[in-house]
Amino acid sequence: MRIKLINPNTTSSMTELIGAAARAVAAERTEIIAATSRSGPASIESHFDEAMSIIGLIDEILDSPPADAYVIACFGDPGLLAAREITDAPVLGIAEAAMHAATFVSTGFSVVTTLERTRIITEHLVRNYGMDLHCRSVRATDVPVLELENPKSNARATILAECERALLEDRSSAIVLGCAGMADLATYLEDRLQVPVIDGVAAAVKFAEAIVGMGLKTSKRGDLAAPLPKAFRGKLSSYGPGVGMAAPTTVLRAS
Repeated sequence: MRIKLINPNTTSSMTELIGAAARAVAAERTEIIAATSRSGPASIESHFDEAMSIIGLIDEILDSPPADAYVIACFGDPGLLAAREITDAPVLGIAEAAMHAATFVSTGFSVVTTLERTRIITEHLVRNYGMDLHCRSVRATDVPVLELENPKSNARATILAECERALLEDRSSAIVLGCAGMADLATYLEDRLQVPVIDGVAAAVKFAEAIVGMGLKTSKRGDLAAPLPKAFRGKLSSYGPGVGMAAPTTVLRAS
């Protein structure tokens, strides 16, 4: 099967990191296509950044050839429902996938993320996904997303220290990493913390394999039906009638 992993920011080095994390857990016959958005912000750390990233995300899904499943590799899950409208292939967000995975291996988890404003955005997701009873806290490290790639930064030690505080103060029994850029830290942290550490990229890829393997597709009944045809103006004029489901219907491949 083919899974397209979309980095909705425009930093290609981060795409390489998350692509490597995805391939490390993917089944032997799963093809991972890691794509960097061609438009949008260099990193996604605000509501505005999320909004500006969605067109690039949509473009990657509408591109041919279609994939059997798509993964949105940003912990804010930007454009997740819009993406599900324009394809019948499963579309997974890494925050939703990671939180669900954490509930399978613990009775309470903490999310450790980047900036304080990102912490607030993640708290909205916790409520929207019905994870209030499982998520003990969302913790900010005040490490900017792009600093995660800077070998001279103290990001790794800062994140480890916050995870340790989460386990002690929140009485959590698992850690969810609140940024796709932390995907390469999961094993490092798990070895030191001795609790499950969930990277949403890996979780979403494995869930995508399972959903495709079950033959499931995104429902086209109700609010996830293809967008209604209508005219768009200005910079969005090319997204007019017929843009919904522009990619061919997914054909399942042997897994």
